[in-house]
Amino acid sequence: MTTLSFMIALIYAFGALSLAMTVGWLAWRKTRNSGWIDTTWTFGLGLTAITGALLGGGFSGRAMLVSTLVFLWAGRLGLHIAQRTTAITDDPRYARLIAEWGPNAARQMFWFAQKQAWVSVPLAMSILLAAWNPAEGLRLQDFLGAVVLIAAIGGEALADWQLKCFRANPANKGRVYDRGLWRFSRHPNYFFEWVCWLAYPIAAIDIQGGYPWGWLAISGPLVMYWLLVHVSGIPLLELHMLARSGDEFRKYQSRTNAFFPGPPRSG
Repeated sequence: MTTLSFMIALIYAFGALSLAMTVGWLAWRKTRNSGWIDTTWTFGLGLTAITGALLGGGFSGRAMLVSTLVFLWAGRLGLHIAQRTTAITDDPRYARLIAEWGPNAARQMFWFAQKQAWVSVPLAMSILLAAWNPAEGLRLQDFLGAVVLIAAIGGEALADWQLKCFRANPANKGRVYDRGLWRFSRHPNYFFEWVCWLAYPIAAIDIQGGYPWGWLAISGPLVMYWLLVHVSGIPLLELHMLARSGDEFRKYQSRTNAFFPGPPRSG
């Protein structure tokens, strides 16, 4: 990979993701359900990454493997978010922001969606750098990355399924779920989503130094951790949970790790 090809990849990722999030914004304008923002983000990032991986990777074995993994990730998560979106009138995280924006909500939401596109560029590049690794043949690292991602998809799907089953019971409305994987982390689905992104640096990095560009793939999991833990994930969702469940959620916070799973604390 040359500096020129890297810059072209950056421009491609930026343009494709910006277009995808514009589509998401238009879907929100039509339905007023902000859940479509995250649905469009997932499918948009997946399509951007798969297209770039195959075109830039020359349909090599590694490009095909990485594209398959992205397809599994985007398909599972995108369908889950789409199903959840059709069952609600609005995403509570975004609804809070929309209420704060007031009359400027449409313009603010557009730029919010574009910011999501911009910060997603390192995620797309992490995938592309893995797919474009010029190492001959598939290595043990590539298969290890695949195992990590598939296991993480399974963990995230299990966490989502456990929460869905809990919420399906009308008697649990407004209550806090603290069983299963949710006993060890307040956001196990976010944790496993972050683990998914560790797979691409594993496939991208050449520890023998033959592909120095591969080290930039670490930006993917770093950005995802920042987004989930400090920006649009945990902070916004927990504000909603505190407003909905109050002291019960505060007790849950006091005994359960926010992100990384661990044994519950007493008191």
